[in-house]
Amino acid sequence: MTRLFGRRKFMVYGSAALGASMLLKACASPSAPTDPAASPAEGSPAASPAASGDTIKVGILHSLSGTMAISEKSVVDSTQLAIDEINTAGGIMGKQIQAIVEDGASDWPTFAEKAKKLIEQDEVVVVFGCWTSASRKAVLPVFEEKNHMLYYPVQYEGQECSKNIFYTGAAPNQQIEPSVDWLLENKGKDFFLVGSDYVFPRTANTIIKAQLAAKGGKTLGEDYLPLGNTEVAPIIAKIKAALPNGGVIYNTLNGDSNVAFFKQMQGAGLTAEKYPTMSVSVAEEEVQAIGKEYLLKQYAAWNYFMTVETPENKKFVDAFKAKFGESRVTNDPMEAGYISVNIWKQAVEKAGGAGTPTDLEKVREAAYGQEFAAPEGPVKMLPNHHISKTVRIGEVRDDGLFEIVYSTPAPVDPIPWNQYVTETKGFSCDWTKTGVDNPGKFKT
Repeated sequence: MTRLFGRRKFMVYGSAALGASMLLKACASPSAPTDPAASPAEGSPAASPAASGDTIKVGILHSLSGTMAISEKSVVDSTQLAIDEINTAGGIMGKQIQAIVEDGASDWPTFAEKAKKLIEQDEVVVVFGCWTSASRKAVLPVFEEKNHMLYYPVQYEGQECSKNIFYTGAAPNQQIEPSVDWLLENKGKDFFLVGSDYVFPRTANTIIKAQLAAKGGKTLGEDYLPLGNTEVAPIIAKIKAALPNGGVIYNTLNGDSNVAFFKQMQGAGLTAEKYPTMSVSVAEEEVQAIGKEYLLKQYAAWNYFMTVETPENKKFVDAFKAKFGESRVTNDPMEAGYISVNIWKQAVEKAGGAGTPTDLEKVREAAYGQEFAAPEGPVKMLPNHHISKTVRIGEVRDDGLFEIVYSTPAPVDPIPWNQYVTETKGFSCDWTKTGVDNPGKFKT
């Protein structure tokens, strides 16, 4: 089993959110119950019924209700778009993909419950899902115990490298670290850190504080809100006290908290000119929900924006709008969800010559080296279960989309174990590595 970073911290950070979360029924596609005796044994891959007949069953697990639905519903749409495109083109090895959708309800135990259902009852061959690191941490023991596979489509804090997860969002060196460097060079050295109170913001800010200390920046304040909490006035008062003459705000709030935060920021006179804010969980979908007038000229760091100019992105945006409506927007986690399905499909096809599509171990190994012409540009799956990605910073413009103000000239290789944090400096991950005790975390 992978050695997880900050397991105790995760339990502390997630506790406030757990109390506020809603335990709701899943909005699932109907599926017939299976005989418990036919379910795969613990620690073994899912058996062949998932690809029996003319279909291959896959799971989609995201919040369709609760505070995170504002962000996660759209990832379900882009994941389904990729599946529809593959099915229209003939499917995988002559089989159509059948998606079973479950609602994590913004509640971490519910995510774990639904992951177990998808694996044991529905016998899916893979799951695409989760947004928050708290939900990913909750389902990880399920996927490791069952030796199953999750494709996780959202940027995250790193400090993890599981054999049972493929991470198609950014590692910190592909989002957080470059954005801090850009802010130090262009916006100032005095920082206030704002985040939701769970594992991703806490760990991200540990990385940011270490990076600022190493590069001459200053952390002048740090505060957190329980996930979904909208009582932001005390944090705004602390920002004004810590940065009376202005400064950089680094924002790792998630979900509905961002709506209240940016509206009250503007109401308190903390405008982009004096208080430039860099967000790592606010994309095009959230700008629409918050209101572009509250975010004008503020910044976000991602690998993909809807305004990326590539032929693949034009095709992606056009196809998404054609399926879901002309007024809809695309964003980074949606694109990562789209990438996930396509890389998995290519891996299944590569493994098909040596085994069946439901042989998870062969499919996992076949994923290494898979390249895909993604809407953001070329990506490649590496043996550390993360993909190479271009880093971009965008500024919110009048139409609610992002003007790209910074981009790396080429995709950046991912580094899961952070090199600013003392406890993980020098560690690496390579699931093709032999001769080490734990290929998920070893000293280079």
